[in-house]
Amino acid sequence: MNRRKFIKSTAYTAALGYLNTLPLSALPARNELFHLTILHTNDVHSRIDPFPMDGSRNEGQGGVAKRKTLIDQIRREGQSTLLLDAGDIFQGTPYFNLYGGELEMKLMTELGYDIATMGNHDFDAGIDGFANQLKYADFPIVVSNYNLKNTILNGKTIDHKVWSFGDIKIGLYGLGIELEGLVPKQLYKETQYLDPVKVAQKYERMLKEELDCDYVICLSHLGYRYRNETVSDVIIAQNTESTDLIIGGHTHTFMKEPHVEKNQKGQPVVINQAGWAGILLGRIDLYFEKGSRKMAQIGGTLSVKNPMG
Repeated sequence: MNRRKFIKSTAYTAALGYLNTLPLSALPARNELFHLTILHTNDVHSRIDPFPMDGSRNEGQGGVAKRKTLIDQIRREGQSTLLLDAGDIFQGTPYFNLYGGELEMKLMTELGYDIATMGNHDFDAGIDGFANQLKYADFPIVVSNYNLKNTILNGKTIDHKVWSFGDIKIGLYGLGIELEGLVPKQLYKETQYLDPVKVAQKYERMLKEELDCDYVICLSHLGYRYRNETVSDVIIAQNTESTDLIIGGHTHTFMKEPHVEKNQKGQPVVINQAGWAGILLGRIDLYFEKGSRKMAQIGGTLSVKNPMG
């Protein structure tokens, strides 16, 4: 069965980039489709308020209030939704310096985030500081390639997540960046970094084969791509077989439309990232044909300054 058809919907022409131009008519009528919207942010860096109106390039953009308005608007469309964050929640404005991440976690809870992963700046108040803020987060933290057994975070994060929407199962795992050389050792303490390629292969296999997921997401803070051999989202895509979508962070990459990379089987893997500071909201729309595993998707990013283009 072909799970990799891509479609174009005119409903989002002004706001979304597209993966292909196969019309909706190629699939059954909408009442025979299951529609899931994946919304995502990354590298928000404690940007609670919009950028000031000071003539700078980013003036008036971002802000939690505007993001919530946009998210609520999309949720009112009626389809199922997931809201994800790819790390670096902390650091960048005085809010973090004053409150240590409490406000960020409370606001993400208010916005209804379903899951987040850890970025390197989430260790800026130390691993103990991050652990102290988890009581304000009504959503799990997923990271699959950090061994946290000998740290305060032992048992306080998860290594994968599965959501069931009727007959459709969505699986997710999380990948964090190597901390050595990027974060002082005294901040991450005994956190052990595991090879993200091997970890990705392990968890996609578990999610796909053992847990029978129809669609597998990698929530990554590795970075989109590099000029050297540093492991990135592109490298993860090239070295996996069952990962369908990589939601990325770290490199602050502004994507008007997703990048499509071939996996080890020659099948496409979609990679998307939403810049930084909450200026953009990523959106991926999935359409599953009921009673089968045929799937189509569109995706891109939305401006938080001007939500619908």
